[in-house]
Amino acid sequence: MSEGVPAPVAMAACLARRHDELTPGSRLLPEETPIAFTYGGSTHAVMMATPADLEDFAAGFALTEGLIDAEAGALEVEIVASDLGVELRSWLPGEGQRQYAARRRSMAGPTGCGLCGVESLEQAIREPPRVGEGFQVQATEMVRAMERLSDSQTLNQQTRAVHGAAFWRPSDDLLMLREDVGRHNALDKLVGALLRRRVSGKDGVVLMTSRVSVELIQKAARIGAPVIAAISAPTALAVRTAEACGMTLVAVMRGRDFEVFTHPERIVEPAPAHVA
Repeated sequence: MSEGVPAPVAMAACLARRHDELTPGSRLLPEETPIAFTYGGSTHAVMMATPADLEDFAAGFALTEGLIDAEAGALEVEIVASDLGVELRSWLPGEGQRQYAARRRSMAGPTGCGLCGVESLEQAIREPPRVGEGFQVQATEMVRAMERLSDSQTLNQQTRAVHGAAFWRPSDDLLMLREDVGRHNALDKLVGALLRRRVSGKDGVVLMTSRVSVELIQKAARIGAPVIAAISAPTALAVRTAEACGMTLVAVMRGRDFEVFTHPERIVEPAPAHVA
């Protein structure tokens, strides 16, 4: 592994709900890091990815983007890690770099610090707005809402190949759902549906049928959602981002069980029934 590149996994503490009780636990999570692809000093793209096999990532990305052909072989790659992320610096062979620079000339100015991906990396890990306090939700009600989400996914029932993003409001049991092959697309559609209908996201829960990456936290924070809950695990960066912006992150929802990674004060267990 190159110097300064984050490990591909990280351990995160959580509160695990098992048998209707929250108990301290932990989970090994995949890391998520901004990876900037730069060619001849110009940033081509920034991808949020697991920081492993970066040389393979650089070669495969250049090939699938059409920047090189298979006959040319893999590019030489310099891996440069910073506090913002990782840059994969390459130079295209032969006339390829000159042609690429000509296409980019009107899109990017020169860089002077040597960290040519810094501006794009800052955008990729931008700090989301803080969400409001005071919202709480019953754990059992949230479990039922997730079950409704699965039952309401008509496209997924037909294809078994799409993600669902839903907004659930406990006060009136509103459930608004959008589906897409991409989890980010599904959430974008949901955000747009809320915006067009003037429905505030500040008094409900975003439900996802996917893992939770940092982009989903950023998108949910934009509508002020105090809680995001998902079927699969989050990335370590998603946990750190949710903690920083004040959002409750619930994940690994399986039946009645789930894990709370940040701000557990919003998740309320029902009072135990008294037996006479």
